[in-house]
Amino acid sequence: MKRGVKITIWILAVLAVCAGVGGFVFGRYYIDNKKPNFSEEYVLYVRPEMTAGQVLDSLQTGAGVIRPKSLERCFSKLDVESNMKPGRYVLDSTATSIYVARMLVFGWQTPQNLVLSGTMRSKGRIAKKISTQMMVDSASVASALDSVEFLKGYGFTPENVFALILPDTYQMYWTASVEEIFDRLKKEYDAFWTPERDTKAKAQGLSRMQVSIMASIVSGETLKDFEYPKIAGVYLNRYKKGMKLQADPTIAFCYDYTLDRILKKHLKVDSPYNTYMHVGLPPAPINVPPKACLDAVLNPDKHGYIYFCASPAFDGTHRFAVTYSEHLKNARAFQRELTARRKAKAAASK
Repeated sequence: MKRGVKITIWILAVLAVCAGVGGFVFGRYYIDNKKPNFSEEYVLYVRPEMTAGQVLDSLQTGAGVIRPKSLERCFSKLDVESNMKPGRYVLDSTATSIYVARMLVFGWQTPQNLVLSGTMRSKGRIAKKISTQMMVDSASVASALDSVEFLKGYGFTPENVFALILPDTYQMYWTASVEEIFDRLKKEYDAFWTPERDTKAKAQGLSRMQVSIMASIVSGETLKDFEYPKIAGVYLNRYKKGMKLQADPTIAFCYDYTLDRILKKHLKVDSPYNTYMHVGLPPAPINVPPKACLDAVLNPDKHGYIYFCASPAFDGTHRFAVTYSEHLKNARAFQRELTARRKAKAAASK
């Protein structure tokens, strides 16, 4: 074989090898950087103690990794094991291997909805609500809610901290610290208390804290939000007349909400929160009132009602009265219906 032919064959062989290597490298690059590698949308939670191997397992189980080797290569290339950031990461099926690796290394989190709603009558309940939705543990939140020094920075105390919390949905990073969560709560509290609301509170002769206290009592009386302004009007009428509020929810608070029914003996409990014994508002809110309750106190129905009791319809609504004699009539109607229902229930169980 002639020398020129040999050289040509050698060059072609080298070119073929280079083309093969180049094709292999380009193929890997394309697979790792351009080709979607997941079959399912997935929300990945990465805790500080997790390893890269555990994250890979989680992705394989939840996101349906199509090419595991591609993901492993990208994890190795960016040293995800050493550089991974804790967080809540949302993947869709269009994500590539390199994007997910970068997402974890650079901490490209997707915000989490922190939902504070429903009945919140204890600090333990609040701590649990937060800890089940965020990375912080309930003990840390509970400790903050009981810390004089910590809450002092926000202008609150362990006794009146319910007023700081406004039920709502807050978008935050899942990794937010206790301080960052309370910073957000304070920011929303300050935003709620506009000059207009402050003016309305002043018109009712109440401070912001007193509005929260009154609203917590209203919240404890009914689950029907359309009744908030009417019940707020009743308590404001009593308050402005210098009457005792005689609010059953404050008695329930005195017993840590453990009573099935409030009886006359319970009304003698020795507590500054007992509004059957003490004139005026209790020292602090007895629960976390909804924003609608706060606004009901600021914008109460104007009426002459002083009394109200549960409706005999047993639909969660109330009957209202101006005079005590009217109130007794309503109360007797409710009691008759209650007695009749108990008898019917007893007869049915025989």
